[in-house]
Amino acid sequence: MINLKNLEVWFVTGSQHLYGEETLKQVAKHSIIIAKSLNTAESIPVKIIFKPVLKSTEEVYNLCQEANSARNCIGIIAWMHTFSPAKMWIGGLKILQKPLLHLHTQFNRDIPWGEIDMDFMNLNQSAHGDREFGFIMSRMRLNRKVVVGHWEDKAIINQIGSWTRAAAGWHDWQGAKFVRFGDNMRYVAVTEGDKVEAELKFGYSVNTHGVGDLVKMIDGVKETAITKLCDDYAVQYKLVGSLKNGNNQHQSLRDAAKIEIGLRKFLQQGNYKGFTDTFEDLHGLLQLPGIAAQRLMNEGYGFAAEGDWKTAALVRAMKTMASGLQGGNSFMEDYTYHFDPKNKMVLGAHMLEICESIADGKPSCEIHPLGIGGKADPVRLVFNVKGGAALNASIIDMGNRFRMLINEVEAVKPDKDLPKLPVARVLWKPYPDMQTGCAAWILAGGAHHTCYSQNLTAGHLEDFANMAGIEYVRINKETNLYQFRNELRWNEAYYLFNKQ
Repeated sequence: MINLKNLEVWFVTGSQHLYGEETLKQVAKHSIIIAKSLNTAESIPVKIIFKPVLKSTEEVYNLCQEANSARNCIGIIAWMHTFSPAKMWIGGLKILQKPLLHLHTQFNRDIPWGEIDMDFMNLNQSAHGDREFGFIMSRMRLNRKVVVGHWEDKAIINQIGSWTRAAAGWHDWQGAKFVRFGDNMRYVAVTEGDKVEAELKFGYSVNTHGVGDLVKMIDGVKETAITKLCDDYAVQYKLVGSLKNGNNQHQSLRDAAKIEIGLRKFLQQGNYKGFTDTFEDLHGLLQLPGIAAQRLMNEGYGFAAEGDWKTAALVRAMKTMASGLQGGNSFMEDYTYHFDPKNKMVLGAHMLEICESIADGKPSCEIHPLGIGGKADPVRLVFNVKGGAALNASIIDMGNRFRMLINEVEAVKPDKDLPKLPVARVLWKPYPDMQTGCAAWILAGGAHHTCYSQNLTAGHLEDFANMAGIEYVRINKETNLYQFRNELRWNEAYYLFNKQ
């Protein structure tokens, strides 16, 4: 569903006419080589496209205008091979609407000690030209990513690849639509938010459809399609006996399949990239969409429960960013704690809807009662999640701004069975420790709903927050509550005096 190879980042080199045609030919030759090398790098998931060297105000402006309107262009990598007077970049940078990465590099890795002369110096002076370019962006207060190092260095290539993933997630949000079936869970605060401000800031829209609109689509699903999907369930999952064809709860499996087919069709016809629902508004549905939400997330759709549209949109963005990487991303909720002094952990889960992309092994397809919602017992996938490095991410509406909050965690494979827990679940240890990590999250106003990621880093999400122009707060191994409180206070002052 999500293919990043259709996306492009343009490689743009700055110079000027001062140096003559021969020098400009060399600049173009070197730029083509770098662009082609980056384009074949395994860690860069998008196409890197060389663009002609920019030498004037008009060329810069036209390039930025072209990038804005190019459907598949998700960002620009800019490099000043020679000195490129920065005033000629002002007009273009003023209108540029795509993310920008400033690559501070040079074509040669080493100084040619025995051969270096002034001709070489005039050609290879990015140490000079990139500072001029950096100044104008700082003077214009522009958000951008700065990567410093030789373009063949694997660490530098990985930084560029990470940024392109963030740019892909940002690009995916522009013009995206998310549907909300029903409203927010009654009286809940953190899942609320300003949808108009979100559309202005993030580029996606959130609108509500009555559950009846979905039910109408579900009612039109054909029995043959339901049978086929139930057969798929039987192959892909460990189907409990009662749900198998001919047994007493097989009809519940068919009801769940019918919901999934109708929901997918609704999303496809409306060109939606994600959705929310709430157990408080299920009129016309036989059961809460459990396996449907899990499987649709696995296909790349964003989802969050109880009307939490901010998290649904974040899940979609993180799935886009992580496309092609090992591991998964899922809607998540901090559910309960294990306060053993020697082994403190969080158990994350939800009533039903955890994405199978993070499952450790083949999920079990089961049916169990659900104590809320007043509907029939819902079908869901049940599984554990493997251990390893992970993170939880949340976007919250602070009233005068949006805040992205990250907690890096270490997931732990369960060493005990959970035979009576009928949901997908994951155990993790928050960094830097349970007390500090949880206290910092609460001090920052972090939501109980998150996107849990096995394959993205804090760096991906920092780049993404920078593109969105929103506050970014990280809880990691180095977090100290005294410094963390100060960071929150300083951020509050910054956003109070720098209203955008």
